[in-house]
Amino acid sequence: MKVLVVGSGGREHALCWSLAASPLVDELFCAPGSDAIGREATCVPLAIDDLDGIVAFCRERAVELVVPGPELPLVLGLVDRLASAGIKAAGPSSAAARLEGSKAYAKDFCARHGIPTARYRVFRSAEADAARAYVRAEGAPLVVKADGLAAGKGVTVAATVEEADDALERAFGGAFGAAGRTVVVEERLEGEEASLFALVDGESLLAFGTAQDHKRAGEGDTGPNTGGMGAYAPAPCMTPALTERAMAEIMRRTVEGLLAEGNPYKGVLYAGLMLTEGGPKLIEFNVRMGDPEAQALLPRLMTDLGQLLLGVADGALGHMDLRWYPEPALTVVMAAKGYPGDYESGSEIRGLEAAAEMPGVTIFHAGTRIEHGRVFAAGGRVLDVTGQGATLAEARARAYAAIDRIDWPQGFCRRDIGWRALGGSA
Repeated sequence: MKVLVVGSGGREHALCWSLAASPLVDELFCAPGSDAIGREATCVPLAIDDLDGIVAFCRERAVELVVPGPELPLVLGLVDRLASAGIKAAGPSSAAARLEGSKAYAKDFCARHGIPTARYRVFRSAEADAARAYVRAEGAPLVVKADGLAAGKGVTVAATVEEADDALERAFGGAFGAAGRTVVVEERLEGEEASLFALVDGESLLAFGTAQDHKRAGEGDTGPNTGGMGAYAPAPCMTPALTERAMAEIMRRTVEGLLAEGNPYKGVLYAGLMLTEGGPKLIEFNVRMGDPEAQALLPRLMTDLGQLLLGVADGALGHMDLRWYPEPALTVVMAAKGYPGDYESGSEIRGLEAAAEMPGVTIFHAGTRIEHGRVFAAGGRVLDVTGQGATLAEARARAYAAIDRIDWPQGFCRRDIGWRALGGSA
């Protein structure tokens, strides 16, 4: 079949890398893709929010399956548009994608369907005084979330009432545009965070692994939040019993609830969890694979990804199972110095070939451009270096050994990815 992946980052590079190995995939496209993705797929110069252009391209080239990478085209309704054109997609409709597109909707959905999550209240911008009164009544710590998509910058974990008030002021004051006109104020859950993934075809679910991400820019989970500085899979804290419980109480209730409300979910469903003393609770939903979690998950996947995603689109997951390579994987993100704040683009990165030659190492490009064989940084998060090994410690050692071969003075990485599972620093 002909397949189109939508996106251009490290997650999409990993998706294309995995789909390129599928015997079912005859021709692979990526929109807009990148120079590195161009080694796996034919890149198409279409923006991820150019829904008309994407649908027209699929019609013109007889694309049979579309795999959206990021959340924006899903929330905007790409899958709905493709469905109207008779084109299959492994992703949710815009109605189902509200699980990520609107945090207020997701919280209310959880309340309707008995999905364990933090206690919360929703406030609109006209209710700013009521929101501040609620914050004072509840006391800190609290979490303040902009309702809509805010590029990962709309969540504040407030240790004091003053910090919560400031977060409300920024959201209602327009710091996040339309995304901040509504906010969710919720209790801060205590415990260890983990990510759970499932493939969903509308009715059936397949557990698609666990991972742990590292959001802070600095070692020891310090500094500003980022899109993710590293991840590993599987997450040792997600025992089989915990995974089964979270699948039943969170994932299955979600899929059944959406189906009952007339919005069946198809695609990858990603639950960010807090493992509390009372069991796993939902922090937030994402309606696609994580980034950089996908870069740790997909190298471990033994089953054909093309077959699985076609099963998602066709409603055939009930007849499938999936298998993993037993070796854990750990991904370290290399970013431009200054990220997630101001950073410089255009610096040259050397030593990638030597790094990629190391056993058990795969390198995905999150933000680079390639000219005449030379690689240059072209983003904040630039490279994802994944190591695999017999143990998580070996996987981490391989990832950092590969990074040590990369010559990029203008870049940085955290040296403690995996610390939750392995303790200490790398």
